Amino acid sequence: MKTLLILWTLLLAAVLPAAAQQPLYIVNGKVCDDIRSIPPDDIEQVESLPADEETIARYGAEASNGVILVTLRYDSPARFPSDSTFGSYIARRVEWDSDEVAARVVLRYRIAPDGTLSVVQELQSTDNRLKRRVLKAVSEAPRWEPAMKNGQAVESEGVLSIQLPEGKPLPRHMELVIR
Repeated sequence: MKTLLILWTLLLAAVLPAAAQQPLYIVNGKVCDDIRSIPPDDIEQVESLPADEETIARYGAEASNGVILVTLRYDSPARFPSDSTFGSYIARRVEWDSDEVAARVVLRYRIAPDGTLSVVQELQSTDNRLKRRVLKAVSEAPRWEPAMKNGQAVESEGVLSIQLPEGKPLPRHMELVIR
């Protein structure tokens, strides 16, 4: 029991100072716990405010480590009209047997203001068969609800990563070394 208490105390000592040194993140005027999930392409502007009296007076005690103001290119992100994420929706529509070798396709896509999606870049493809099937499923997907900025639909981008069969690791590439 004493060992558990010591481990818990050490864990708190390691975690609390790191958490206490985090700045206050404000994204599009709203407090946000973490900004790591925001795609860099969606960020329009970043402003850093020091932890001075003016900043603390304006934003409260949470701003004692400074404030990071993030303005996105939109007020609300594009939404895929499904009960699941875009990636899982596409993965369900691609036929890839569990006995096949694992393969991955990573694509950058653009959502137009009218909600249509277009693939703009192939970032990775380990199997052309899977790539063709993913591109077909993407082309047949329903329109998105576009991102909005000041009440107007705006263009946005995203990245689709599909690895099938799910849970199966990709094969390692063999390298031949001649000495």
